[in-house]
Amino acid sequence: MNVVAAQILNRLSKAGDFLSGEELCLAFGITRSAVWKHICILRKDGYEVDAVTGRGYRLSGLTGRPVEAEVAPFLTCQRFGRSMQYHGVTASTNLLAKALASDGAPEGSVVVADAQTGGRGRMGRTWVSPSGVNLYFSLILRPALPSIRIPQLTLLVAAAIHQALSSFAVDLLPLIKWPNDILVNGRKLCGVLCEMQSEADLAHFVVIGIGINVNLSLLPSELQDSATSLFLETGCQFSRPELFASVLNHLEPLYDAWLLKEDLGFILPYLEQYSLLQSKEVTVDQLNRTVCGRVSGISRVGELKIDGAEGQTYLISSGEAHLRKGTL
Repeated sequence: MNVVAAQILNRLSKAGDFLSGEELCLAFGITRSAVWKHICILRKDGYEVDAVTGRGYRLSGLTGRPVEAEVAPFLTCQRFGRSMQYHGVTASTNLLAKALASDGAPEGSVVVADAQTGGRGRMGRTWVSPSGVNLYFSLILRPALPSIRIPQLTLLVAAAIHQALSSFAVDLLPLIKWPNDILVNGRKLCGVLCEMQSEADLAHFVVIGIGINVNLSLLPSELQDSATSLFLETGCQFSRPELFASVLNHLEPLYDAWLLKEDLGFILPYLEQYSLLQSKEVTVDQLNRTVCGRVSGISRVGELKIDGAEGQTYLISSGEAHLRKGTL
């Protein structure tokens, strides 16, 4: 879809009824034949557009893709998602978002893709990103805060996603796995990747990459024991544009509140209530050591609190946490 076709799609989506060919010509400075050409492009791309002589054009059927015209009607937030760049296929939405952020894209700008060829999770892991079924998007943030606070964002985003999922699929029982995953029945449903550009005392920008398995019905054999989707858990198909908007709607107020606070204290009860690891025996692999013990909570700055066997308490700021056998 070209730029003009996308703009016509947005205009038709917002209208909700017929728009005359003349209105579209004036809005975009093109001829009636050019309007018709772009309507044909939209139809070829899967959109249903009614054309009635004397009345004009009306959008009557959507595709379910997470494009601006399909997401915007569900947005209630003020900034997040109001500037959106959609790609049918890209290597990584995080890479595109970092380039946009470097060029000055405003806070709240989003890059979303229908498929990724190089999707990544934490620690360089591959995030399987087929087309037409899931959500892959990256959000640009510009918190005017010391860079030492930025790692807290991962848990803040996880809380927002958890809230969105819980309101979207009410029978789902998702849990937050410190520091960046959402699991259902012990299998990963969603992952968060937070990357920033900063100086020692100030973050210039942060890119939050989010992947949510939505309508995926078939997983590679090597992932069937470790990953899942909303469809696999519920047997229902879900609207990707609506879920996308719900995540942004939940995240913006949490983010705005966090900017005014000193830490995660205001959201800590929620994080601990829905923590997969709370009161569980875990092993945390770090670069130079392995820590074992029972999780007693999360600190106000997002560290995992672990009580060791000999009475010591560890505050873990990074690492890979694993539930010890028989504790799920």
